[in-house]
Amino acid sequence: MATTTGAEARPIAVPRTKIRGGPERPRVPFQQVGLYVALVAVSALFSLPFLWLVLTSLKAPNNVFSAGWIPHPWHPQNYADVFHYAPVLTWLRNSLLVCVLGVVSVVFSSSLVAYGFARLRFRGRKQLFALVLSTMMLPSAVTMVPTFLIWNKLHAVNTLYPLWAGNLFGSAFYIFMLRQFLFTIPQDIVDAARVDGASYLRIYWNIMLPLIKPALITVAIFEFQAKWNDFMTPLIYLNKTSLYTMSLGLSTFKTQYETQWALWMAASVIFTIPMVVLFFAFQRFFIEGIATTGLKG
Repeated sequence: MATTTGAEARPIAVPRTKIRGGPERPRVPFQQVGLYVALVAVSALFSLPFLWLVLTSLKAPNNVFSAGWIPHPWHPQNYADVFHYAPVLTWLRNSLLVCVLGVVSVVFSSSLVAYGFARLRFRGRKQLFALVLSTMMLPSAVTMVPTFLIWNKLHAVNTLYPLWAGNLFGSAFYIFMLRQFLFTIPQDIVDAARVDGASYLRIYWNIMLPLIKPALITVAIFEFQAKWNDFMTPLIYLNKTSLYTMSLGLSTFKTQYETQWALWMAASVIFTIPMVVLFFAFQRFFIEGIATTGLKG
C-alpha cells in the first residue's frame, strides 16, 4: 500500500503477479472472474433456443422430434431441399429490398425532421414536437384499416410499396432519438458554419450527419430488424407468392394437412443468420449510439 505525505498523495499500488520469464501483470480480482462466469452462463442460457434450432435443422425429417439434441444421423441435405421446396431466394431478395429501402428512407427522413426540431427556432416548435410524440401512443390496430384504405386508393395493394414507403414520412421514435442525440452537439459548430455562409441544409448534410453516425447506424439496425421480422404488414398487403417476404414465406411451410418441420427449421436458420451477422458487424456503433443518446435534452 502507498502512503500519503502531506498534501501529496500517491496512487494505491495494484497487486501484481509475476510470470516466470515474463513481465508482471495485474492480478484479476475474484469478483471480476465471478462476473465473467455469470455472463457466460447467462449468454449460454439465452443461446440454447438458437442452438436447438440449428441442431434440429440438421436432423432427418423422420427424426425431428427425437429425444436427443444431437442429430443422428446428420442430415444437412435439408438446406439444399428447402430451396427446391419453396422460392426462398425470391423471398430473401424481397425481404432485403424492403429492408434496404425502408432503412434508407427512414434514416434520412427522421434525421431531417429531428434536425429541424433540434436546431431550428420557429413558433409552435414544442407543441408540434409533442404532437409527433403523441403518435407513438396510438396502437397499430387503430391505424391499420385507415392505412390500408389509403394504399388501396393508391392501387398499391399487392405491391411492395406499403411495406417501406411509409418510412418516407419518418418515425416518431427515431425522430425523438435523433433529436436527443443532436442536442449533444455544441451549438457553436452550427453558428460557425452559419457565419461562413453555410445553409441549414448544408449544415445538416455536411456537418450533422457525419457527427451523428453512431445514432444513424443504431436507427438503421433497429429498422432493418423491424422490417426483416415484420409478418403482419406483408400478410395484409401481399397475395402473390412471388412477392412474399421471408417472414411471410415461412408460413407456407405449414399447410392444412402436413408441416415440413425439418425444412421449416432450415429455413428459419437461413432467416435468422442475416440478423446475427448484422448485429455483430455493427455492434460497436450500436452500443455507442444507445449509450450516448439522451445525455442532454
